[in-house]
Amino acid sequence: PPRDKQETGEVIHLAQKMKTAVVGCGMISSIYLKNLKGLFSNIDLVAIANRNPDAAREKAQQFGIDRVLTIDEVAAAEDIDLVVNLTPVPAHYGIIRTMLEAGKHVYTEKTFTETVEQAKELCALADAKGLYVGVAPDTVLGAGIQTARRAIDTDMIGQVTSGVVVINRDQNLNSEVFRFLQQEGGALAHDVGIYYIAALVALLGPVRAIRAFGRPAPVHAPQLLHLYEPSASWQIPGYNLLSASLEFENGALVSVLFDGNTIGASQHVFTLFGTRGILKIGDPNTFDGPNRLVYEGQEECPLPFTHGYNGHNTLEPAPFDHYGHRGIGVSELAYAISAGRPNRLSKEFGLHCMEVLMGMDRAAESGETVMPVSRFEMRPLAPGYYSSMMGGAFRADAERSLIN
Repeated sequence: PPRDKQETGEVIHLAQKMKTAVVGCGMISSIYLKNLKGLFSNIDLVAIANRNPDAAREKAQQFGIDRVLTIDEVAAAEDIDLVVNLTPVPAHYGIIRTMLEAGKHVYTEKTFTETVEQAKELCALADAKGLYVGVAPDTVLGAGIQTARRAIDTDMIGQVTSGVVVINRDQNLNSEVFRFLQQEGGALAHDVGIYYIAALVALLGPVRAIRAFGRPAPVHAPQLLHLYEPSASWQIPGYNLLSASLEFENGALVSVLFDGNTIGASQHVFTLFGTRGILKIGDPNTFDGPNRLVYEGQEECPLPFTHGYNGHNTLEPAPFDHYGHRGIGVSELAYAISAGRPNRLSKEFGLHCMEVLMGMDRAAESGETVMPVSRFEMRPLAPGYYSSMMGGAFRADAERSLIN
């Protein structure tokens, strides 16, 4: 229920802990489990499920989770209200649909589904049942992107006219170690580029039109021969090199390049050009990407974070801790459900990110302009709340920024 307004006029909604289950125990699960268990005050992590029950039992023991269930048991559990889906993308549609049909809200790792049509179907199902869906990446709620959003919203660089976004990796070599990259969705644009697309639309709003060129990954013979038979080879599906032009509804024109067919020394670029200044944005695949401001005739200067969730927390280290605030989107979703307001990483946001990403593929394949149909709105988080204080020794009040 609402509490008295503060001096700022905001209404604080005190949320009960939402009973939550995690489905999927893969590479990213440890940081989610750690944070959902110990960082967010409105999440009660009560169960875990995985295709391999031994893996689920191991994680349950490691993070103090009481119940190890099958996916069907999660769906049937009357006390579980929210399901966090950390499975590979090919499994997303089936699991999300199962949980929605069981009357549960869902937060899913990126990307929403394998196809735009599947995502649209799930959006319609969620609407019909009055349920919430949240879609990663929640790095867009981190200190780096939220600070960049505030710089844009407060007119620090004037009207954004254009931008350049670049990320490169040796995705073919990566696919030797992370074998899921050999499957559909393993191309660089879908694996990593989605963080850049999500950040762009979170900063600039919906995309109106897309044109693109693409190249496939080469057939790859393994370099790490101790992991493979010498005769093994594969080709990552889809375009592993994509070059696109995006026209945003606000008039900005942004050039995007995702190159997974090069070397592994990442050279990310994320720059927005405005009528009065230039904003250089940090890596959106992290929570703490630094922002720098450029004005005419002056040296560029760093922008201090205006928000919390910078990826560094005071809990014990866990694998992939450089993604240290994974789970913000889950907590923000739970607060939205409690308050009856839209969640920021909404199903419409997830669908639009997919339409842009898949639209780049379609535009490259057809040579035509692709016009995304979906639209979304995303309010920024409230500034002035931070993750830690006293040099990082103590937790601060960042969770308050998720409440309203």
